[in-house]
Amino acid sequence: MIEIELDGQKVAIEQGSTVMHAADKVGTYIPHFCYHKKLSIAASCRMCLVDIEKMPKPMPACATSVTQGMVVRTKSDKAIKAQQSVMEFLLINHPLDCPICDQGGECQLQDLAVGYGGTASRYEEEKRVVPVKDVGPLISMQEMARCIHCTRCVRFGQEIAGAMELGMSHRGEHAEIETFGGKTIDSELSGNMIDICPVGALTSKPFRYSARTWELSRRKSISPHDSTGTNLIVQVKNNKVMRVVPLENEAINECWIADRDRFSYEALNSSDRLTSPMIKQGGQWHEVDWKTALEYVAHGLKSIKTDHGAGAIGALVSPHSTLEELYLAGALVRGLGSDNIDYRLRHAQFETGQPGVRFLGMPIANLSTLQSVLVVGSNLRKDHPLFAQRVRQAVKLGCAVHVVTASPVDWGMPVATTCTAPSAGWVQVLADIAAAVALEKQIQAPQSGQATDAARAVALSLLGGERRAVLLGNAAAHHPQASELLALANWIGENTGATVGYLTEAANTVGAQFVGAMPRTGGLHAGQMLAGGLKAVMLLNTEPQFDSAGGKSAVAALAQCQMVVTLSPFKTNLDCSDVLLPIAPFTETSGTFVNAEGRPQSFHAVVKPLGETRPAWKVFRALANILELPGFDAESSQDVLKQILADADGAVPAFVPAARLSNANAQSAVSGSGMLTPCVANIYQLDGIVRRAPALQSTADAKFAETQEVPA
Repeated sequence: MIEIELDGQKVAIEQGSTVMHAADKVGTYIPHFCYHKKLSIAASCRMCLVDIEKMPKPMPACATSVTQGMVVRTKSDKAIKAQQSVMEFLLINHPLDCPICDQGGECQLQDLAVGYGGTASRYEEEKRVVPVKDVGPLISMQEMARCIHCTRCVRFGQEIAGAMELGMSHRGEHAEIETFGGKTIDSELSGNMIDICPVGALTSKPFRYSARTWELSRRKSISPHDSTGTNLIVQVKNNKVMRVVPLENEAINECWIADRDRFSYEALNSSDRLTSPMIKQGGQWHEVDWKTALEYVAHGLKSIKTDHGAGAIGALVSPHSTLEELYLAGALVRGLGSDNIDYRLRHAQFETGQPGVRFLGMPIANLSTLQSVLVVGSNLRKDHPLFAQRVRQAVKLGCAVHVVTASPVDWGMPVATTCTAPSAGWVQVLADIAAAVALEKQIQAPQSGQATDAARAVALSLLGGERRAVLLGNAAAHHPQASELLALANWIGENTGATVGYLTEAANTVGAQFVGAMPRTGGLHAGQMLAGGLKAVMLLNTEPQFDSAGGKSAVAALAQCQMVVTLSPFKTNLDCSDVLLPIAPFTETSGTFVNAEGRPQSFHAVVKPLGETRPAWKVFRALANILELPGFDAESSQDVLKQILADADGAVPAFVPAARLSNANAQSAVSGSGMLTPCVANIYQLDGIVRRAPALQSTADAKFAETQEVPA
């Protein structure tokens, strides 16, 4: 630690820090554009010039390292005049279009121009004109004349997203930020460029010209998509979601969000929304009131239970549903006497006797500090964009990434070892790595394997360093030999000191396990239910054609049931359903998601339910009351949450109890289908909301998914 003087105040700061870091520490604001705490230093905008004693010229605070006894003045005449001069240069070519700019009201340049700009411009020549650029369906680069060349977007792509999709061409006032070769911006994190752009050069295409920032209400929420548990700020106007931006949480998503978190809100306002209960009669759909729909469902469940027994009733639930919804769905099914409930719709193997809740095995933040990691069966960049971003930062610090995959893909980071094998050969690949570990430690390997050069490279890496992990991805979790993969991963972890964990697929995969949304004893698993093992089935936020390993065959099997009840925000499952109940998406209900590390995060509704839509937890409560089942008397989702998670004092803990979390091997496993390859959803096919977001479905990733084979 060294001590400097900043505006007359003594500041103790670590050696190697910059003047900007010292100012941040004591809360002194220094104007800036190109500086961002998560990006490298460019020192290109020069707006942060400050007066440093014994230096003849003002120095950039973002790039000037502190020294013992340094005296810095940020408000002296010398500093202010330098900042005003820089502002005058920045405004020379900047167009005077604040009234029609989407950034108006939240623009750094606009704000700083008030404090440091002149009342009139001395520049009389023509301003430069920059050609319009089309870089895809998410980001608008229509007004690049506004660009001040801070290069934040360029550095973000290179350093955070792992793909340098933007760059600067030409020099001086002819300089332009652009893609090269007419390419589009296809990164799964690209929308963050909109947030970090300090002017109105990069704006959101879906949001463009739809509202002014001062008209929007801002409300906190949690992403319902992948297992990061990304913290969001949902911006609302006239009871309609208009925009989604990140809420900074250093322990989870830092200050970033994935594009599917940012742009999926379009589906919430789509014409595909279901707004009234509907019943199919004579092959035709008819809108009915809630009382009629619920009594119809209750009567059907009672009749089927009487005629075929409780074992003929079941529920297929989505791990994108809230903790409260999953808990009450299970309570309803079990209250009827059945144990047929499952969230594992894409799995090919179903474990029995699972000792605990599968989870990441470490805090999310620790991904950024790993020294060695083996990832099995995951396209990490697309499956978990923010996890990939953290691993990318670890790689910059020397982390070695090893991958077991069916086909190599661009991870946007250097990969030390890629073990490419068909998914049926992954067990052998892990056996080879285990054999290499056994050879190095002179111990017995768990099963026959060959210590190949690639296997030895992985083994030596995992045996070195302190912070190591073996992470099983979505394809490993859904694998026909999932239990064998886990057993080998656990052996490797135990003998190398590596943490073993699942990346977990959905926003509430951990929560679904915690509340028991899977059969316990004697119940049918998802594979059996999707094959037509039921007479009555409830589908919660589930579209079997897209969300299950069965695909179209699962829809055909469900169509043979006597009664199929779909609870969804959308008009879906029309071919196989008998009743559609409109339930609220995450923006219209309160609830809780448990992310990959086992952290419950509760959220409130940000807008009123659309039409006759109702929160799913209320629908289950009302249905159970009609069926006269005990225990369904909660007045709020918070009451339900306390039934699930509250400790003896009635408080909800910050994490799922550690005693409930375990990635240990299950007692046994059964096959659920003849599927030979894991069923893994494309980045923009993960759930019903992203599937209905027009901008996301126009991206390169979504178009690539259309060329892939759909399960038949």
